[in-house]
Amino acid sequence: MPLVLYNEHINSMNIEIIAGSPRKNSVTQRLAIFLKNYLSTHTAHQVQIIDVKDWEIGLLQQVFTSEEHAPEHLKPLAKRMFAADAFILVTPEYNGSYSAALQNLLDHFPKQTHKPFGIVTASTGALGGMRSAQQLLLLVAALFGIASPYLLVTPFVDQKFSAEGELLDPAFQKNIDIFIKEFLWLAESLHPEQVTSYN
Repeated sequence: MPLVLYNEHINSMNIEIIAGSPRKNSVTQRLAIFLKNYLSTHTAHQVQIIDVKDWEIGLLQQVFTSEEHAPEHLKPLAKRMFAADAFILVTPEYNGSYSAALQNLLDHFPKQTHKPFGIVTASTGALGGMRSAQQLLLLVAALFGIASPYLLVTPFVDQKFSAEGELLDPAFQKNIDIFIKEFLWLAESLHPEQVTSYN
């Protein structure tokens, strides 16, 4: 039976799951879909997916310091990035690191100071993107974000999740529940309306 994660004493947050694979029919996307559906079902938070494939960002020319400074076709993306209270980064592993498309998207926006991040990696192999997870820990720190220390590393992702984002391997549910519980503890602790300003 899945762990019930809803905390009625925490105000609703905007959580953006960034799906970092630029490939069509990405197996990593399955994990992003599952996490969105799972969090939407078990919490009161607003959860959406930012898919790097959906946005024509181009190589970095400028940092969008506000929604108004973004090009017209990227204003909806900028609005969501600035409104996000927390992020979950989902990426495959490319050459021992996370996807360049994920890096490029994040580079177009300012530092995500004090925002919580969950780190999720996936591969069709046995290591599950562990090396990319380690690299993402460095990236989150460079963004001035705060990473949840419990990572969701997903080996054989094509065998664990269907194309529709349904869990095929019930034994993996425990890993998911621990990851989400720890991520939500961090995110809810850092939620702006729950934290007293330091003077």
